[in-house]
Amino acid sequence: MTHFDLLIQNGTAVLPWGEVAADIGVRNGRIAAIGASGTADAVVDATGLHVLPGLIDPHVHLRDPGDPTIETLPTGTKAAVLGGLAAVFDMPNTTPSITNADRVAWKQGYIEANSWCDMGLYVGATNGNTPELGMLETMAGVCAVKVFAGSSTGDLLIEDDASLEAVMRNGRRAVAYHSEDEYRLQERRPMFHSGMPYRSHMEWRDEECALLGTRRLMALARKTGRATHILHVSTASELELLRDYKDVATAELLVNHLTQWAPDVYDRLGGFGVMNPPIRGKEHWHAAWAAIADGTADTIGSDHAPHPHAAKLKPWPEVPAGLTGVQTLVPVMLDHVNAGRLSLARMVDLMCAGPARVYGVVGKGRIAAGYDADFTLVDMKQKRMITNDWIVTPCGWTPFDGMAITGWPMATIIRGRTVMRDGEVLGEPGGRLVNFAA
Repeated sequence: MTHFDLLIQNGTAVLPWGEVAADIGVRNGRIAAIGASGTADAVVDATGLHVLPGLIDPHVHLRDPGDPTIETLPTGTKAAVLGGLAAVFDMPNTTPSITNADRVAWKQGYIEANSWCDMGLYVGATNGNTPELGMLETMAGVCAVKVFAGSSTGDLLIEDDASLEAVMRNGRRAVAYHSEDEYRLQERRPMFHSGMPYRSHMEWRDEECALLGTRRLMALARKTGRATHILHVSTASELELLRDYKDVATAELLVNHLTQWAPDVYDRLGGFGVMNPPIRGKEHWHAAWAAIADGTADTIGSDHAPHPHAAKLKPWPEVPAGLTGVQTLVPVMLDHVNAGRLSLARMVDLMCAGPARVYGVVGKGRIAAGYDADFTLVDMKQKRMITNDWIVTPCGWTPFDGMAITGWPMATIIRGRTVMRDGEVLGEPGGRLVNFAA
């Protein structure tokens, strides 16, 4: 009789070829058999649950190194596994930022000693480190180079075409962009002043600001042939443009742009609805869902970017931009599935196969023999409410506070190890660096 380290029984597995009632056997941290039978050291009863591949959030800011009263890598990854995520990819705009080999090496060790889930890390591009980007992007655990083409501080801002082209010509893997036009942002800034309504945020950082930035990047991507991933696409016009550049470009949508819209979000939440790029009007919400339906969107992320509760109470524009989201991403997306806005299979595509394809993840992103034994077990009928007191990020708030949800993550299994079950985090941190194709 076949023996496994772990056997997941009685669940409905969401496989690349459809939903199948099949037991899954795990050995040595990898999927050994689908439709398995035999004995096991440990058994997980998944009766009534869907067994998804381990879900990935490819866009988080865990703020570490930084201010531990806001977020840390241990607290952020604990939030991730509580929310049903098996892996997250962390942004480089920390203090100090992750922009050279020494800082990458420090973060590699820090992740493997402190993370609850598996992790990828971005390297930040600067005007000073461009010649090293081709080397930095191949270091262990590095998912991509991140470029802030608008809206950043310090040296993590590259706004001119010549410098952006230089980035694209140093390296060969996909480059991930925050795309807003810095020149238009600065030009429009004097039109706005302190104390204006929070909705002024989307008026300052308007649709044209986003479109100009993405149009420039598409021209450079076509010129250089470099794979380009546009993060947090927020406008209908960008999505229309990107449909003509699928040979060189991929697109990320955020759960907030799929769930909230203006002016409602600013009227209800004030500063707790302020993020970059902004949450926009209902027509852009409709366009985002159309991009889910027609395949324009490749990935979904949270852009988890916590700030202190008190800071989010400040008037605009003193209020910092950024929202929490790593713990709530999966529940909110499951609720959208139950509302009929996308299928569970499409959600898995956007949160597993999509990140694996865009970033070159090795061994994750699907339930198949030989892949990492990463699973997110969800109860599609479970009804819960998201509340601030559920959030483990130190700042302690969510823009989805009070939202009723149908569909909930019940277990997170990473490389065959159950790290969350029924809302309880188990064991000790055991995260590793995600493996990416060189």
